[in-house]
Amino acid sequence: MYARSTTVQAQPESIDAGVAYFRDEVMPALQEIDGFVGCSMIVDRETGTCIVTANYSSPETRAASAEKVMPLRDRAAAVLNASSVEVDEWEIAGMHRDHRAGDGSCVRTTWLRLDPADLDRMVDVWKHRVLPALEELDGFCSASFMVNRESGRAVGTASFDNREALEASRSPVEVIRRGAVKEARAEVVEVLEHELALAHLDEPEMV
Repeated sequence: MYARSTTVQAQPESIDAGVAYFRDEVMPALQEIDGFVGCSMIVDRETGTCIVTANYSSPETRAASAEKVMPLRDRAAAVLNASSVEVDEWEIAGMHRDHRAGDGSCVRTTWLRLDPADLDRMVDVWKHRVLPALEELDGFCSASFMVNRESGRAVGTASFDNREALEASRSPVEVIRRGAVKEARAEVVEVLEHELALAHLDEPEMV
């Protein structure tokens, strides 16, 4: 599967309006696009950072969706009073759901940079080292790993039942992360924590 993520730097006071727009306008429109298989919106209400990710069955269906989603993105930027919008495209290398995330769920995203030649090694480390360790943590809901093979960028996500579980996972996840990036020769660019504002996720298991 393949994904397109849109990172919006919004005004914090516009987050609620942006979530409502995504729920009422964007999600229904995405569901009408051929090859669409799921989407999510995560937000940081303090910094105003919002990340919307839409998943597609193939690179062709993702490419075909570009023209249709452009006006939705432009309108979302206006609703959120965005100061910047960044669009990235990914291959979904792994996905696992222990159980569906409910109200109050939170997400940690870990952004990585590495030599494109080492991406398969990083995917293998995520599947066989990182994911089993995450599954042992209290409150773990799901995880995914996405890569861009041209740029050598990657992002791993892990969702938890609530803010308390997310915070309790920080120390053990730091240990997991240090071992994984060392083994895969990766560099951690940024680690972010968000509220899972909305999700429509029907993607199959990919591990």
